[in-house]
Amino acid sequence: MAETVHRAAEQDSPWPHRLALLTTVATFPLLFVGGLVTSTGSGLAVPDWPTTFGYNMFLYPWSRMVGGILYEHSHRLIGSAVGLLTIALALILWRKESRPWLRWLGVVALGAVIAQGVLGGLRIVLLQQTLAIIHACFAQAFFALTASLTLFTSAEWKERPVKKLTADAGRVQRLGLLTVGFIYLQLVCGAVLRHTGEWLDMHLLGAALVAIHVLLLAARVCRNQADLPVPCCNSGWGWAHTLASLPFLARS
Repeated sequence: MAETVHRAAEQDSPWPHRLALLTTVATFPLLFVGGLVTSTGSGLAVPDWPTTFGYNMFLYPWSRMVGGILYEHSHRLIGSAVGLLTIALALILWRKESRPWLRWLGVVALGAVIAQGVLGGLRIVLLQQTLAIIHACFAQAFFALTASLTLFTSAEWKERPVKKLTADAGRVQRLGLLTVGFIYLQLVCGAVLRHTGEWLDMHLLGAALVAIHVLLLAARVCRNQADLPVPCCNSGWGWAHTLASLPFLARS
């Protein structure tokens, strides 16, 4: 009996959600500083990796962080902090989360942040522009993953009402997946444009496709999910909840 109560308390722990939220919040400035690295041409301001001018990355003197070194080294430090948070998140999910798929999603996040760090380092060591593009695209995917973990660990997600399957649930799901695909394709085109100056036409076409499909999806979701406790048309959190639910509509 005591063991059952202990497990129930673990399952209701707020810490997985808090840590997922903290990881997501920390990842956003990492993306921003990464963009500054590209915009200022500071990607190779620090020519070695994983060291910084021969120093242990965490012991590099703050007084020498000037110019491009400031952007690049700050990016590394914030990335390290996000990596540590992701390790902690994966551990706490494995320890306290009762849903197996969510525990493994934490492991996926851990693998993703490791891969992202290695990609960033190899871009410096190998001087490959292609790796810079992959690094940029993968960063957005990792941010989406941390945001999803924040949603999946929230009380609102756990307590969401069971929805009856609507007549066009499959169509909504396909439209949602297609919209996400176009959004990510737009990110890829943007990364190629920023790093090479190419694919401007593709980027503009992608923007149009994203705008059209987001509007179509918004109209269909609002029509089909109008009875949600938090109306999707009036709440950003409701929108996130609804869009994240799309892959699970068939099982609702």
